[in-house]
Amino acid sequence: MCNLYSYRRGPAAILDLARAMNSGVGNLEPRDIYPDYPAPIVRNGADGQRELVMSRWGLPSSKKALFDAATKRADKLRAKGKEVNFPRLPELEPDSGTTNVRNTASSHWKPWLSPANRCLVPSTAFSEPGRDAERRYKPIWFLLAGEDPEQVAFFAGVHVLAHTCVRKNKTGVETCDLFAFLTPSPVSLCGHFTSRQCPLS
Repeated sequence: MCNLYSYRRGPAAILDLARAMNSGVGNLEPRDIYPDYPAPIVRNGADGQRELVMSRWGLPSSKKALFDAATKRADKLRAKGKEVNFPRLPELEPDSGTTNVRNTASSHWKPWLSPANRCLVPSTAFSEPGRDAERRYKPIWFLLAGEDPEQVAFFAGVHVLAHTCVRKNKTGVETCDLFAFLTPSPVSLCGHFTSRQCPLS
């Protein structure tokens, strides 16, 4: 399951490959991309034309996940002798998002699996967790084979427009455009490093 990827090319490479007509991303400085940060995606715009835009990585988490997190937080507050307005607490529970849509049979994802919510997520490499010889964390990077180490690839993705939620306590309620990868079962290459879903299909 990918929670780190990179993009090292400018917007022209995406526009050419995806045959997108409009761009609102500027120059796209090379960078690694982490959950809950903005990244470029290609989606269909309101006029039906493909557009390259920035969106935030992480679709809304399930109501159950937010309810469980709010319950734990309420228990900690009560243990400190504080009063808790629980019906309101799940609505304000910080949700940094779910980066990978793994179980498309889940009722949580079904409202966003229509063609209108499909997108492409460009990258030049993605990583899975790994360990070095001393067992220290070291990501394993995957990229397309070929002479160009910065060749652009696309993940299949899902996006949501103008979702209102609390992403972080310090910023409070926000309205954001969001996206996540569609991650199938891992193929043999990724499966050597992870038993969970990965974006390489």
